[in-house]
Amino acid sequence: MPFPNYPNKFSSQAVMNAHDTIEMRKRFGKFPNIKPPSGLIFCMKNDLPKKLSWRVPIQKVGKVMGDMFLVKQTKGNVGVLSNFGIGAPVVVSLAEEMISFGVKQFIILSWAGALQKNLSAGDIVINDSAICDDGVSHHYINSAERAYADVELKNKIEAELNKQNIKFYSGGTWTTDAPYRETQDEILKYQSENVQTVEMEIAGLFTLGQVRNVQVASIVIVADSLASLTWQMPNDMKKINQSFEIAYKTAIAVLNQK
Repeated sequence: MPFPNYPNKFSSQAVMNAHDTIEMRKRFGKFPNIKPPSGLIFCMKNDLPKKLSWRVPIQKVGKVMGDMFLVKQTKGNVGVLSNFGIGAPVVVSLAEEMISFGVKQFIILSWAGALQKNLSAGDIVINDSAICDDGVSHHYINSAERAYADVELKNKIEAELNKQNIKFYSGGTWTTDAPYRETQDEILKYQSENVQTVEMEIAGLFTLGQVRNVQVASIVIVADSLASLTWQMPNDMKKINQSFEIAYKTAIAVLNQK
């Protein structure tokens, strides 16, 4: 059976839209009373904005399922959303609302599992594409195997990391809804295709960016590894935390560029 199950889905009008959801949230005082930032970070490490607030001051402006902040040094130009859950459905739903609100650029900072043996905990990976093994992507583009990062935004991230002499890797990621169904055969297949990482959000967000004509890119930090066909957890969080700090500051700098 093809997915989605209804073959005319892509020519049919949706009943709900993000604008109406925002209006509902505003009616019940659940949406920030601010001008939209031009760029937004989806931060999958929930504690990161508050933990780094002594170095990167932020202003909490409200909640949109999770906590929403503005980065003070950007004078409202860059926002951060965190503590909203995991997975493509929640990230894409929030991104739909933020696009309707007026946000034009998105960078997602996410954890990832390594698929390649040369990657280790704390390594930084910039994804150029994402395998659409999630459910959300296929509701936007019919039977797409991969979704793609915005090239201009991805290049800006890589240029900023190069400027700081920060080592990073580039390549695809595998987005799946089912971490306990990441099979050995799939891992071997994606290793042979030089896919770098596996996570749960990026394909949906890349797909949405293509459909809604906004810029989307990702920075992932390697945590665990599946590369040896057994699950290997990180020994400690020190390098992972350091890399998240680098990624967070890099995303802010890129989104704040004029």
